[in-house]
Amino acid sequence: MMLPEVGETGQGKILNARILVIGAGGLGCPVLQYLATAGVGTIGIIDFDVVELHNLHRQILYNEKQVGQSKAITAEAVLKQLNPAVNYIVFSEKLTAENCEQIFTGFDIIVDGSDNFATRYLVNDACVTLNKPLVYGSILKFEAQVAVFNHNGSKNLRDIFPEPPNPEDVPNCSMNGVLGTLPGIIGTMMAHETLKMIIGAKVLHNELILFCTENWNFTKINF
Repeated sequence: MMLPEVGETGQGKILNARILVIGAGGLGCPVLQYLATAGVGTIGIIDFDVVELHNLHRQILYNEKQVGQSKAITAEAVLKQLNPAVNYIVFSEKLTAENCEQIFTGFDIIVDGSDNFATRYLVNDACVTLNKPLVYGSILKFEAQVAVFNHNGSKNLRDIFPEPPNPEDVPNCSMNGVLGTLPGIIGTMMAHETLKMIIGAKVLHNELILFCTENWNFTKINF
């Protein structure tokens, strides 16, 4: 609240915000932690998966005793210890074309931490239909992307990549790996853009950040 850009008014906006985080995995964990500790009033968590041992190096909400448990439910329990004043809404289910619009309706901003293109395009298209701003991030190995879509008239994912790639041609973290600190870096950036959006600060607008942490190349592409 000491920041002039935030103050009591901005903190009030954070308290009244309703944010949905898709995926409680590598990106979702830091996003959820920072939104919760910032005092976001209502946080939705959607993830149908369970905690697995190989998740633990990058999904830092969880520990070995929670292997096999629902990520969404476990994330809520951990976050309540960080900030019990937040209203957590848990969807321990898979996001589908049948349920996404109904779920999204109850939130102001959608944050996509999913790990596959099918979900990313489903989320993007639902946000366009419902006119919801979308904070987007993706990671692989040492590289990442961050963008804000459909906010104050800005473009969306299909304006950069009209169609998703062939699933057989797409690498993923489970098969190709990711350095565990990378989702922490990118998830924090996503949370940062979300909080900036809530308080009315300037956020990425028709800009895609390409971030290679192997040699610290940071490129911003206008689209």
